[in-house]
Amino acid sequence: MRIFQALFRRKHLPNGHIYRGKNRIVKEVTIDDLQKLKTLFEIEEQNMFYLRHAFLTPEQSSGHGRALGKNEANFIKTKTKQKPFYDNVTIESRLAHLRVNEGWE
Repeated sequence: MRIFQALFRRKHLPNGHIYRGKNRIVKEVTIDDLQKLKTLFEIEEQNMFYLRHAFLTPEQSSGHGRALGKNEANFIKTKTKQKPFYDNVTIESRLAHLRVNEGWE
């Protein structure tokens, strides 16, 4: 009985990979799929609307950083930022381990 079901099932399936190629199973489009696609398009259109119509005009946005004191804050942050290197390092101090073979004379 089980072998019959396996063989009988195969007759109704396409040859080869069942989701690719010339003979494939194509999922039918449902109303739910269309509704989901419509909502995705609406969301995309709303996002594009917000990108096209900025909240601030160019005249308003040109001075808002100065009004908030962004320049001074960035200057202070740059000055107080931890440096990624040491200030008092010289080439002699880095290469001192190579002077092992030098004599005392």
